[in-house]
Amino acid sequence: MNRSDIKSMLPDELEAALVEMGEPRFRAGQIFTWLMRGVTDFSSMTNIGKSLQKKLDERYYITSPEILRKQVSEEDGTIKYLWKLMDGSAVESVLMHYKHGSTVCVSSQVGCRMGCAFCASAQGGWVRNLSSSEILDQVLFTEKDSGTRVSNIVMMGIGEPLDNFDNVIRFIELVTHPDGINIGMRHISLSTCGLPEKIDKLGDYNLQLTLSLSLHAPDDETRLGLMPVNRRYPTQEVLDACTRYYEKTGRRISIEYALIDGVNDSNEQAEMLARIALSLCAHINLIPLNNVDGSPLRPSRRLKQFVSLLKEKGANVTVRRRLGGDIEAACGQLRKKASG
Repeated sequence: MNRSDIKSMLPDELEAALVEMGEPRFRAGQIFTWLMRGVTDFSSMTNIGKSLQKKLDERYYITSPEILRKQVSEEDGTIKYLWKLMDGSAVESVLMHYKHGSTVCVSSQVGCRMGCAFCASAQGGWVRNLSSSEILDQVLFTEKDSGTRVSNIVMMGIGEPLDNFDNVIRFIELVTHPDGINIGMRHISLSTCGLPEKIDKLGDYNLQLTLSLSLHAPDDETRLGLMPVNRRYPTQEVLDACTRYYEKTGRRISIEYALIDGVNDSNEQAEMLARIALSLCAHINLIPLNNVDGSPLRPSRRLKQFVSLLKEKGANVTVRRRLGGDIEAACGQLRKKASG
């Protein structure tokens, strides 16, 4: 019998499966609670009988990653994990500490097919999608290893979340479930390079999470040089989808913009970016570029001027605080070293 992934199941699905096995429904809640605590085998579920443990073990498996490498920043306590999955693949997640709580940045794919020039995640290409349980494990096992309660999740690690749409939606359902980790929807941020059909589909769910658009250039010519996805989905098409998303959900879009020296940091580009943000009622999150081995792109030397011009034009803007600089906390770099 081929075993199924039990941790990707919601409580009502567990109930149905247990009834089919001739077991009482209430066991579903017990099993779900154990899974959300990060147990790695059915024998650890001490309040269910051995006969049920055996039945479950015959039908299901429990995902559990192994820490391949762990780096702790001496500067700010940021922790970066390289996880080995059950098939031997590796992904990264990063735990960051802020005044308002601790945030974990999770990956949604092994590798990425988007090919953005400034990102280490895409350098090895796309391998496969992560299951919802494998995304969830990054939260569960980060909490277990660090002893830190995670209060916020950002889907900005390796992979394009909307390219793994169904598993990402299921992960969100699991991580927000009141009987599980129970992280509030407004404490989740999902970052996308801009897939209009999937943005529209996400809008139909009317989830109260934060959608972050990785824009990185306000015009097609520059964006195409940085992000090959712009060839299929031109900038305006992506912005139109974001407008529809805002109208459907009422949730303000966040624009991510990695400032790159001599590429996207001119005064004209700042003015264009401000117009886009104002038209979307969006917040601009400027990101100091991370240096990536093998890339000629470098952090902008015009950060202050760029910020000043955006504010002068009336745009709402913040500069992302750099965390874990001494451990290369940008996702993709640790996995690349491990496989290189």
